[in-house]
Amino acid sequence: MQKIIKIALIAIGVLSAILWYLLPSSDMPAAEAASSGALNTMFIITYLLLGIAVVVSLVFTLKNLFANPQGLKKTLFVVGGFLLVVGVSYVLASGTDVDPEFAAMTDESTVKNIGMGLNVFFILTIIAILSLVIPSVKNMFSK
Repeated sequence: MQKIIKIALIAIGVLSAILWYLLPSSDMPAAEAASSGALNTMFIITYLLLGIAVVVSLVFTLKNLFANPQGLKKTLFVVGGFLLVVGVSYVLASGTDVDPEFAAMTDESTVKNIGMGLNVFFILTIIAILSLVIPSVKNMFSK
């Protein structure tokens, strides 16, 4: 199996090198370059390899997760906590925080989703900082 994978990777590498050589030149108009067969084939190879990597990583992650019930329990708590943070962030996002000159470019749901994403980032950053600071402070005062 490993020999087959090595041969497939070498073939993909050689094909990618050939396609790289066949890419359109930089002085070609963007519309023509976007319809290049070499470029489209490179995108197909990229999507294929990305899909394989995602599937393999999910399969092995789930296999290891179900092999260890304690790990599954911890993972479910983490996923539940993350979903709670996302829910709270969505409720806190207003969706009306857009300058009137840009209001024509987007709608309220898009602005609300962006606000939710920012709130998730801020809440998770605060949690990360607190998880670093609190044990350090406890260690300072316990000695």
